Amino acid sequence: MEDVTPTGAHMRKAIQWISDKRQYEPETCGPLATLIEEAAEKFDISPKDEEFLFRFFAGKQ
Repeated sequence: MEDVTPTGAHMRKAIQWISDKRQYEPETCGPLATLIEEAAEKFDISPKDEEFLFRFFAGKQ
């Protein structure tokens, strides 16, 4: 199985943004899927990278 890790500034910023929202605004940030969709739009993330974000954050719940 291929080890997929995020590369690029856009992905790092998206991960940080989602993490910050979940940590500092848990009652208003909404479900994870919504955050990832917002991050994808905000940071110009590809659908493949969106899938990575789902797997990455699903493992941290």
